[in-house]
Amino acid sequence: MLDVPRELVRHLARLLAAQRRLLGTRRRTRALTCYHQTWMILIWFRKAEDTAMLGAGFGISRATAYRYITEGITVLAAQRPDLHAALRRAADDGWAFVILDGKLFDSDRLAETTTSVKGKAIDAWYSGKHREFGANIQAIMNPVGLPIWTAEAMPGHLHDLSCARELGITAALNWAAAELDLPARWLTPATKAQVTASRPRPGSPPTANPSPSPTTP
Repeated sequence: MLDVPRELVRHLARLLAAQRRLLGTRRRTRALTCYHQTWMILIWFRKAEDTAMLGAGFGISRATAYRYITEGITVLAAQRPDLHAALRRAADDGWAFVILDGKLFDSDRLAETTTSVKGKAIDAWYSGKHREFGANIQAIMNPVGLPIWTAEAMPGHLHDLSCARELGITAALNWAAAELDLPARWLTPATKAQVTASRPRPGSPPTANPSPSPTTP
């Protein structure tokens, strides 16, 4: 059993089917159907299974499993809303504010280098604070902590606010505060201090809807 909504399974399967049509993939030439590829992808997301073992469970090679998971990530990432559209939707849904926070996601060592503020050559994807390699990903969340938009991966040596400025997130949040009356709160990694961009809208945010019942393959 996999505790994800049935609607999510159907949605991802439709996206994969559309991707195969776009690529001109002939019928019965794939090792897995869109439905079973969807289950493999969702299991990988939900349970962090070893890719080789997960592929073996579905009767495919490790290389094919990696390729199928990458394909799933690609079609899902293409559905990401524009930042301004996500902020408009948050305002229309009546949220009192949104939250900006960043997280370092572990990665293998990368050879890319950059120049530090002191003029020294450093590993671009190495975080001195966390003492490990990774990618800095910024996310906009609603007040209950659910992400409504995520940014592209940035080199791990960058500070959260540097990423936000470089990606135009800070400017978009200032726009939302001024034009949509939707303030933002930044959670800095060092102190987690909340800084309000503008006065919060009165009233409480709506209650998040419960997830549908889990489904089985």
